[in-house]
Amino acid sequence: MNTKNIMIVGVGGQGSLLASRILGAAAMNAGYDVKVSEVHGMSQRGGSVVTYVRYGESVASPVICEGEADVILSFEKLEAARWLPYLKIGGTIVTNVQQINPMPVIIGAASYPDEIVEKIKALCVDIIAEDAQAMAKEAGSEKAANVALIGLASHVLGFDRNVLRAAVEACVPAKAKEVNLRAFDKAQEKIG
Repeated sequence: MNTKNIMIVGVGGQGSLLASRILGAAAMNAGYDVKVSEVHGMSQRGGSVVTYVRYGESVASPVICEGEADVILSFEKLEAARWLPYLKIGGTIVTNVQQINPMPVIIGAASYPDEIVEKIKALCVDIIAEDAQAMAKEAGSEKAANVALIGLASHVLGFDRNVLRAAVEACVPAKAKEVNLRAFDKAQEKIG
């Protein structure tokens, strides 16, 4: 198997680090060599958080360069646009449609871009945009949106559904396990 490159992008506090642990565990459980790298940025202040997950027969480096990501898992649609140059030709973006205003928008120095998903689609990029927040809320907690997003992306991540579900079960703290498994299942229902 060629190395599979997944970027997880979002804003601090959205659960991207847990998502990277889940995907790393799934890759290990599937028998792959896996490397995970976290780049925090200004995560404490609501800034971008980026995590790389690379897996395959043999992976030397955890870093993904521009044009190498097979999948960009985006917790917020502006982050999907921000990291688009990292997607390889033929890659897929799976994004939550949530909008989190960055500081320039909050202070009135800029406007949040309109029709981000449509503009990405116009570039002939394969993008799946769904409301992971709503799925998580329906499952019992909006905090499970990160796991709902993993469920939405399961068919492009290269793992069997049961391997991913087992990784969710292993990585999520006990008090939140049932809600997260329900969020994963809701997302699976959405993709059929």
